[in-house]
Amino acid sequence: MSDPLHIVCPHCQAVNRLPAARLEARPRCGRCRQPLFGGEPVNLDPNALARHAERGDLPLLVDFWAPWCGPCRIMAPAFARAAARLEPHMRLGKLDTERYPEEAARFGIRGVPTLVLLHRGRELGRVSGAMSAEQIETWARGALGRAV
Repeated sequence: MSDPLHIVCPHCQAVNRLPAARLEARPRCGRCRQPLFGGEPVNLDPNALARHAERGDLPLLVDFWAPWCGPCRIMAPAFARAAARLEPHMRLGKLDTERYPEEAARFGIRGVPTLVLLHRGRELGRVSGAMSAEQIETWARGALGRAV
């Protein structure tokens, strides 16, 4: 039997242990009882970003965006569609660079939108510019596959 995965709750940030075979079974958080997967991007602040990136076993695809950015607003629905298709095997999150500029600087974000794929605290890839849901999915799966 495989080791359980550590899944960070998108609601309370609790780290849940879950057998990989149960990913598709609509699991709930052991602490807050909310669903661990909602098929939508998680809004991240610096603490939530660190928790998901460093404590969670799922790859984390972060959309670094800003409210004033037209391409970011155009890409938001595509990112949400990609989240619905990539979960539960990948977590997607959004970090507002206007609200958290220090986090954007820490990741070396020079322009938005920028997608950064993280897994177990390590950056696997990044790409800048607006993309469709299909392009996001293809890029994320490809970046994950190249890193394995």
